[in-house]
Amino acid sequence: MKYLLALTSICLFFVYGCNHVNKSIQETLHPRNTLPKKIVKKEVQMPDIQKIIDSQVTMANSIIKTHTSQHIEIHVDGQSKQLLANDRELKNAEAALRQLPQYAGKEIFIYQGIHFYDDGSINVMLRHPANPEYVDQYHYKEGQWSAPSPVQLSARDHVESRMVPLDSIRFITAFTLARNYNQKALEVEGAKPVTHVYAAVWNKRIRWYPITINGSRESYSIDFNTNGDILRFSRN
Repeated sequence: MKYLLALTSICLFFVYGCNHVNKSIQETLHPRNTLPKKIVKKEVQMPDIQKIIDSQVTMANSIIKTHTSQHIEIHVDGQSKQLLANDRELKNAEAALRQLPQYAGKEIFIYQGIHFYDDGSINVMLRHPANPEYVDQYHYKEGQWSAPSPVQLSARDHVESRMVPLDSIRFITAFTLARNYNQKALEVEGAKPVTHVYAAVWNKRIRWYPITINGSRESYSIDFNTNGDILRFSRN
């Protein structure tokens, strides 16, 4: 009887073992999707999410390209006249802008910001003197301001939030900022003196640039106040 029980147990063991091995082989050759339905559903939706992300990136790049072509003023290259080191010329340029006949008796508002180049040129966009919904571009060169040229705006432009009075941006700040920037650049190996400074306007706040000094071995962050004095200077 003992031998019969032992033989029966051995047979059952082999039958169960064979079935278990066969099941493992079948699962290996024909794997089943054992993931929960929710996870499978998410994996199916991933391509759609990626399409949305790609679409948003494309739209953002398109907006940046449009703004670059329409609102970032074109800098006319030329031999450096060291405008950023000429505080008298900067004061004269500001005075001449204030004396434009179309703004006689009217407050001047700067749109988006103002750019100063060491070759003697300045680029700025101003609110139209008669229609506050319009913006004109002006270019300063050889001691004179150009005639206004219209700027095309879109429904996405937050025009009012990017307007500040001319009184809030003094041209002499470009001189002070450039001098302070160049003094710090001398401390950074491989850093070059600045040839372009600008004030940018966002949410009616003004920030002066550049905000980095890049050397051959190190990079520094630098921030300025509205007078061009250094607020912060630290290594990145």
